[in-house]
Amino acid sequence: MNDRIKNKLALLPEQPGCYLMKDRQGTIIYVGKAKVLKNRVRSYFTGSHDGKTQRLVSEIADFEYIITSSNLEALILELNLIKKHDPKYNVMLKDDKSYPFIKLTAERHPRLLITRKVKKDKGKYFGPYPNAHAANETKKLLDRLYPLRKCRHLPDRVCLYYHMGQCLAPCVKEVSEAEYRELKDDISRFLNGGHLQVKEQLTKRMQEAAEKLEFERAKEYRDQIAHIEALMEKQKINIMDFTDRDVFGYAVDKGWMCVQGFFVRQGKLIERDVSLFPFYDEPEEEFLTYLGRFYDQPNHFKPKEILLPNKVDAALAEQLIEVKMLKPQRGKKKDLVKLAENNAAAALREKFALIERDEERTIKAVEQLGRAMSIYPPLRIEAFDNSNIQGADPVSAMIVFIDGKPMKKEYRKFKIKTVEGPNDYDSMREVIRRRYSRVLQEGLPLPDLIIIDGGKGQIDAAKDVLINELSLDIPVAGLAKDDKHRTSQLLYGDPLEIVPLEHNSQEFYLLQRIQDEVHRFAITFHRQVRGKNAFQSILDDIEGIGPKRKNKLLKTFGSVKKLKEATKEELVAAGMPERTADAILRKLQR
Repeated sequence: MNDRIKNKLALLPEQPGCYLMKDRQGTIIYVGKAKVLKNRVRSYFTGSHDGKTQRLVSEIADFEYIITSSNLEALILELNLIKKHDPKYNVMLKDDKSYPFIKLTAERHPRLLITRKVKKDKGKYFGPYPNAHAANETKKLLDRLYPLRKCRHLPDRVCLYYHMGQCLAPCVKEVSEAEYRELKDDISRFLNGGHLQVKEQLTKRMQEAAEKLEFERAKEYRDQIAHIEALMEKQKINIMDFTDRDVFGYAVDKGWMCVQGFFVRQGKLIERDVSLFPFYDEPEEEFLTYLGRFYDQPNHFKPKEILLPNKVDAALAEQLIEVKMLKPQRGKKKDLVKLAENNAAAALREKFALIERDEERTIKAVEQLGRAMSIYPPLRIEAFDNSNIQGADPVSAMIVFIDGKPMKKEYRKFKIKTVEGPNDYDSMREVIRRRYSRVLQEGLPLPDLIIIDGGKGQIDAAKDVLINELSLDIPVAGLAKDDKHRTSQLLYGDPLEIVPLEHNSQEFYLLQRIQDEVHRFAITFHRQVRGKNAFQSILDDIEGIGPKRKNKLLKTFGSVKKLKEATKEELVAAGMPERTADAILRKLQR
């Protein structure tokens, strides 16, 4: 703990608010809230912690705080700050998916559709269905029961659906609005929990058809009843009030939290959501943060009520989500909450073995690597590799590993612009200069370690640019390969020395993954550039082929091989005049 943090801890107020933890580069790595800022923030720097909290504290170089007037205001502010800064130690939800709805259109000849967007278009929307399969199966069942049109545009003749009894054929027959109104009312009633009534009506019709000896019609009704039973009655856990509700339970152990969400629609438990993450606050407070972020996702459906465990502050949650919150004490609702909690505890137990194994391969390997190199744990590693064939089409690639895991959205590709011929040293100088000049200009995070896939020459070139041109003090290491092109040694220091690493250690395996990944990324990019240049060059000197037509052919055929296999008709279809198509074919034949 540095002097700056010590001085700030002494000045913390005894009021509610939010705190923002920062690392050495000033990046916000964690946002939390507290009923009493003084007690909560001080707790990070006193006493003993589990491994993951120690890791967070070891990265904290500074912190800020914002005082609020209430705990609810602190919770809302925390959600906004997490959304804005996206700190790496805060709860990461799995996705922000929007769930599908069944839509009954407001067209003259209505249709049933599956959609994920709710619009103000006078259509009726039913759902959402957290399980997309359930939405599709429900629509298929409705298509069998109610003969609305299936085609997007009315054809000029009847289709197969009409002959199957699943369409009224408005394309050739007049269908009254009263008839459509009756069908729409039946569909609305069915989707609003009236499937039992529909089943009774079908049973009655089946019996009437059987009495009239209309056995084919009776069989159709029987099949429809079977479809309803298969889809709507296979769920064992149900509450017969048909209220849409979400049920949450959570379990905590070893500094990790698992939240299980059950989604009950029309009285049926149809889907669940599982989230597993480390937490640094009180469990009840962390759960409220999770809940706020969960319902803050775009197009996320809010049910009529939410069932919560007993320990959660339901009044605060209700103010935050603006949905009725219940903490059931008995009956089926209590059983659902208990079921969610039991599932959360089971999921936590099952995941621990995998988590521990993953940490051995990632964050713990990073910490061991830092110790072996006598540097701060390199939580952010950026690795570079050059690729060319005797100086032709030279490119370079950069990959990023954060906490021992690849972050592919931060990978970068570079076409070498200032170097001619096979000069790996100058190529490395250009790429390092371009990359870190931009990092400084745009205020991007600096790496804790730069790894060069190469030896002393490339390492010295990179260090020369960083120190003498950009005034950056970042550790630079190199990875050497053996005669079988496998990761062999890590070079680091001044002068360069081999870092002693066991070849069966997790830190060495991490370096292998980094070297293999940067090499793969660079080679793939080089092949793309080389293939595109080869494609373009084969079209040189053909009359009527300029840059625009080259790009059009590249977009259409993609490779020289496919272009050679093309016929004159295919070239014309790609936008080439016949005369130009003949010229291309003659060039390719030569």
